[in-house]
Amino acid sequence: MTTDPIADYLTRVRNSVKAGHRVVEIPASNLKKEITKILFDQGYVLSYKFEDDKGPQGTIKIALKYDKLTKEPVIKRMQRISKPGLRKYAGSSEMPRILNGLGIAIVSTSAGVMTGKQAQAQNIGGEVLCYVY
Repeated sequence: MTTDPIADYLTRVRNSVKAGHRVVEIPASNLKKEITKILFDQGYVLSYKFEDDKGPQGTIKIALKYDKLTKEPVIKRMQRISKPGLRKYAGSSEMPRILNGLGIAIVSTSAGVMTGKQAQAQNIGGEVLCYVY
């Protein structure tokens, strides 16, 4: 068992992108499912599927997205921000802008997991989990 499941999730996706894999399988949890939905909604992954039959908690199968012409991965970088040893929080007024608005910050708020822009629009702050661009 890993002590930081979000870092494990990000590392598995990052390693699969660098290796050029089309699909990555990750052990599921509710937080990982929400992060996967955000990545799909923002256009960073092609598709995803939750499978409950494998393992005690199930798995998430994520189809990674690549550029059709250059074969470059859509996800250039995934960076963990708030760690178990040092939590990072941001209010609605100081939400980070990633690559001048081209990337996203995934934030865990009292209203659920969402992007930094969505949290800012709803005027709520929270824990900054990661940056994706």
